[in-house]
Amino acid sequence: MIASPSEKIKVSVDGHVATLTIDNPAANTWDTESLPALQAIVEALNASSDIYALVLTGAGKKFFSAGADLKLFADGNPETARVMGDAFGAAFETLADFRGVSVAAINGFAMGGGLEVAMACDIRIAEAQAKLALPEATVGLLPCAGGTQRLTQLVGEGWAKRMILCGERIGADKAREIGLVEEVVATGEALPAARQLAASAGAQSPTSVAACKRLIHGARNITIAGGLAAERTEFVDLFSTEDQREGVNAFLEKRQPEWKNR
Repeated sequence: MIASPSEKIKVSVDGHVATLTIDNPAANTWDTESLPALQAIVEALNASSDIYALVLTGAGKKFFSAGADLKLFADGNPETARVMGDAFGAAFETLADFRGVSVAAINGFAMGGGLEVAMACDIRIAEAQAKLALPEATVGLLPCAGGTQRLTQLVGEGWAKRMILCGERIGADKAREIGLVEEVVATGEALPAARQLAASAGAQSPTSVAACKRLIHGARNITIAGGLAAERTEFVDLFSTEDQREGVNAFLEKRQPEWKNR
């Protein structure tokens, strides 16, 4: 029995597949409770020889996950940024290194840290209505949970720059076209499709899957490890700027930011 340390992440197990549901209304945001919970759950799954795969999805019909709770950043405290950056890194890197197969069932908006957690999974299945974006720069922040690194590896530098530097939001079909998701399904079908794919891992040797995944990630991690650390450092450094406080507070106050470029 795998128990979740937080009500914000629900866990169920069917056969050899665990389903994790982000359940933090209203937008399934990440905070200092849900991130360590995700890390703890994946570590428990890794320790269970009966679990071969996991599926990650969002509660409700609108959001997979809208990313970090921006209220945490409204005061511009660098220590808060450091704590959150470390929590994001620990949770999502633990997920990325899960020994089995991980499938993200993107059942709605996947924004910021919501898209980053999906990219930390091995495979992504999106519903037709899903929207995906890394909009952090629009509020004076940057993707600190693997966004600059994993998005570039998945879709190439050009599309990574369009989404991160220009704030471009894309739909599910475009995401499949550029390689950000592997499959698009009808509304309501992401979770069953992801579970079916995850269950197919049971036909493979779990030890072979783990070895293959280590090799695939080994080639990738030659370049990504340093980038992930640098990403979090740059994120914290933004909290010494006026634009960080302006961006977050403008969002919370529902107004256009007035950038000072300092």
